[in-house]
Amino acid sequence: MLATTDNELITRVGPGTPMGEVLRRYWMPVLLDWELPGPDCDPVRVRILGEDLVAFKDTQGRIGLVAEACPHRRVSMYFGRNEEGGLRCVYHGWKFDVSGQCIEQPNEPEASRFQQKVKTPAYQTIVRGNVIWAFLGPKEHTPPAPDFDWTAVPDSHRGITKIKQECNYVQALEGGIDTSHSSFLHNNNMSDKTLLRSRSTAPVIGVTTTDYGYTYSSTRHLSKEEGDFVRTYHYVMPFHQLRASQVGRSGGYVMPKIAGHMWVPIDDENTMVFNWTYTWGDEPLSEDDRTLRGTGNELYVDIDVENEFRSFRTRANDYLLDRDTQRTETFTGISGVNTQDRALQETMGIIADRSKERLGTSDRAIIMMRKQLIEAAKVVADGGTPRGARTEYYGVRAIDAILPEGSGWETLKPQMYTAGAH
Repeated sequence: MLATTDNELITRVGPGTPMGEVLRRYWMPVLLDWELPGPDCDPVRVRILGEDLVAFKDTQGRIGLVAEACPHRRVSMYFGRNEEGGLRCVYHGWKFDVSGQCIEQPNEPEASRFQQKVKTPAYQTIVRGNVIWAFLGPKEHTPPAPDFDWTAVPDSHRGITKIKQECNYVQALEGGIDTSHSSFLHNNNMSDKTLLRSRSTAPVIGVTTTDYGYTYSSTRHLSKEEGDFVRTYHYVMPFHQLRASQVGRSGGYVMPKIAGHMWVPIDDENTMVFNWTYTWGDEPLSEDDRTLRGTGNELYVDIDVENEFRSFRTRANDYLLDRDTQRTETFTGISGVNTQDRALQETMGIIADRSKERLGTSDRAIIMMRKQLIEAAKVVADGGTPRGARTEYYGVRAIDAILPEGSGWETLKPQMYTAGAH
């Protein structure tokens, strides 16, 4: 269980809240790069950490992220004209550049210098890995640019989508770092008795803290002859998960493909989940892998792009649960691994009441994540730098493998850290 006060601490993300201040020390994914396709394109609404913003790309191709409310009379800049180096409010014609500076006030006297005194809130942006990132914190605390392995590979070797989840980011994140549920929730072929996660359903969890968060593992014993099925992961503060996306084969061979998520708080009650996969091998991803087909995260198939990137399967339609399929084929009767995740996480309520839960040994990674979020709030309140706000996560990778019985997951650590990969 978690005390109600601590639950409030880690789940509230708006401006001025302790966790809101923590999250504003990291680069935040805000858009997929194709949402701003070219100079002077249509502006896009962005809501993140409880703030309503508007993103635009100016004539020179620079990306601006400014407050949605015009500082003049508070009308929405989403309806503005993106033209000639700035976003112009259509109410009185005031225009703002990507830094938030007012550069034109056509309804004021020509000799007036009032525009020089007017600035709207604006945030730094950068593009990495087909994602537009923003930094919403104080400029003096700007961290290095995000540089995960998946952001550095060619576009042909990466796939990324996003989908809105209708609950607080913490329970979505907790689902991502909870490995034992995959034996049940994601058992999508109940007739196949050879599936490793179905054969061994009570993994031993290992957690080792790092400067960026922690590494963790699940070890499932198969048999004395076969050995142990080991999955390794990374949790990178504040909401990143890296995991291997294919199981190890006989002899420990692992395909060079990794997937993961970023659970980005829209506000206290909604989360934008960025889903990515990549390979560092010679061959590019297949079309199925690149589009995340079959995961529940495929654009236009699972995701209603024109409706704020919501899922077509929602609480309102019971996630299109098929009871006949549940009886005979899959554990849940819900299609798509990540749809299954969202469904169960949303049933906890908008913000889960963690004071009523009963945690076991399989929840060690979740317990550690909560401790690190609480720790970060104290560090930032004292003027310090939280874990992962620097460069310690560069070059980390997750892998699966089958190891000889009792080898220990630590034997995989050299392959999990690829320092100098960039």
